[in-house]
Amino acid sequence: MDAIVIAGGLPDERDPLYGYTQGMQKALLDIAGKPMLQWVLDALCEADSVDQIVVVGLDETEDLKCTMRLAFLPDKGGIIQNIREGANYLDQENPSGDYILIVSSDIPSITPEIVDWVIKAAMQTEHDFYYNIITREIMEKRFPNSNRSYARFKDVEVCGGDMNVVRRRMVNGENRLWQRIVDTRKNVFKQAALIGFDTLFLLLFRLTTLDEAVNKVTHRLNLNGRAILCPYAEVGMDVDKPHQLEILRKDLSG
Repeated sequence: MDAIVIAGGLPDERDPLYGYTQGMQKALLDIAGKPMLQWVLDALCEADSVDQIVVVGLDETEDLKCTMRLAFLPDKGGIIQNIREGANYLDQENPSGDYILIVSSDIPSITPEIVDWVIKAAMQTEHDFYYNIITREIMEKRFPNSNRSYARFKDVEVCGGDMNVVRRRMVNGENRLWQRIVDTRKNVFKQAALIGFDTLFLLLFRLTTLDEAVNKVTHRLNLNGRAILCPYAEVGMDVDKPHQLEILRKDLSG
């Protein structure tokens, strides 16, 4: 499976990591002697399930290396645009490919084994997208001070992962749904308009199970998707705040 690594965006003065980046791309932050993105590339390059990689949001740099086919594409100004740019590139390089692994550049603790697990778990069925989620218990056992935000359901608390599988046709062409999803990530009222106030009410007040919520949301959005309970906290341990950066610097320096 081909992989797209999303590495675009420059933190501005309002970003919690601005003091660390100082105008540099977040993906190039040093973690235990290597750029953060290099840790992600190492995991992808050594995974048995990955064929080629395209990094979107960075120019090619000699500081980043990979043992397999690797391409760099410039930042297109947003997550959706960058994913589509990577998908269009892969269409030309590998027209027969069906699914894409989409990986954030800020999950440096992933390993080749985790990458292979995510791909294998997704390919057990034929959905259009697969979203990895991690339970609070798994997350806090591995990274007890990560302070992740969790969605509370009737049966479990989970956070989202940053390595997921999508059918290529879902991100190509004029698919406005993905832009709407990204636009509503941090606005509860926009989320309600998108998935329905009844569904949002059930989620907020823990009146539904995880499976029921997935069925309701995918039906409302007319999506054929599946949530995968991932046993690896590393998939959800992204670097958004200084304390998370320091946690991973310590974790990976050993």
